[in-house]
Amino acid sequence: MSGSSLPLFIDAVAFAAHKHRTQKRKGAEASPYINHPIALAQVLACEAKVSDPQALIAAILHDTLEDTETTFEELRDRFGLETAAIVAEVTDDKSLSRERRKELQVEHAPHLSAPAKLVKLADKICNLRDVVATPPEDWTLERRQQYFDWAKRVIDGLRGVHPQLEALFDAAYAARP
Repeated sequence: MSGSSLPLFIDAVAFAAHKHRTQKRKGAEASPYINHPIALAQVLACEAKVSDPQALIAAILHDTLEDTETTFEELRDRFGLETAAIVAEVTDDKSLSRERRKELQVEHAPHLSAPAKLVKLADKICNLRDVVATPPEDWTLERRQQYFDWAKRVIDGLRGVHPQLEALFDAAYAARP
């Protein structure tokens, strides 16, 4: 990320922190939700050496359309069309059933833009790590295993975009409960 992109990245962190301020993760620790988008950016920038500013900013913002009252127009006006479009690509339609949303993630994965694939990979890496480290209290072993298997189906549709991220996913998947 260039120095000129850093202020926009910091603005995205502040924006996402505000938007997610009342939300907690599902794990037993119920950690602040903002830890999740920050973890995505950390995986991308520090572990996979991704430097694309739009991908890093979109990683921070990736759940704002889906899980807060944020609008596409708000993201576009503040962070630009390219970043807003990446966030939109990785956003589930909450009006659909959970089962349908999961099916659509598998179906859409091969057709995502390269930056959206990076965000999706980082999201699944972080989610698998979280399910192993601090699973949701009400998730049975079977549900955790099903989540891992579904995440692998999504990621299989993204293969070829970033070998290092894919290796990180494979390592996270290897910890399948």
